[in-house]
Amino acid sequence: MAIDMKRPVAPDPYSLLPSVPKFTLTSTDIRDGEALQLAQTSEGGNVSPQLSWSGHPEETLSFFLTCFDPDAPREGGFWHWVVADIPPSVTSVPPGLAKSVVKVIASRIFQPSSSVAVAEAVDLPNGMGTVGFLGASPPKGDRPHRYLFAVHALDVAHLELPHGRRTAAALVAATAVPHTLARAVLTGTFRR
Repeated sequence: MAIDMKRPVAPDPYSLLPSVPKFTLTSTDIRDGEALQLAQTSEGGNVSPQLSWSGHPEETLSFFLTCFDPDAPREGGFWHWVVADIPPSVTSVPPGLAKSVVKVIASRIFQPSSSVAVAEAVDLPNGMGTVGFLGASPPKGDRPHRYLFAVHALDVAHLELPHGRRTAAALVAATAVPHTLARAVLTGTFRR
């Protein structure tokens, strides 16, 4: 399948949303604006990165964690990671474990433990319909893609999702927008 290299560059999706305060997101695995490590790609094992955050509003009742690729050559971009209902006492997540193809397929059938090692957190379907982190996998020869890791501080303890754990990523994100008090974003890139 040929990739349209003349397609326009997608805007930063968070620039299109209502403005909210920022807080700090750091990682031992990702440097903002730089290439992702091989581990955070589909070829390197789909290992979710370590993330830590600070400076969020005191009134935060939960966090919503996402990884989004606005450069995917499909309408609406591509969601790589969607986790809701992270308690406000949690301000970091450890790196994940590599996922085999069998584990990715099994996640469509069984509800695995949280991908962020927090029992209360709710993993939701990524762009492939599986749960947990799905590493970067842009089409070969395409321009570099941006992977926006974001932690959203919310004013609700639990997102009310219309389809529960099967709610599509874009709908989960839209549900979170009016509840977002602040947001922290860290961007990695990748090209094959």
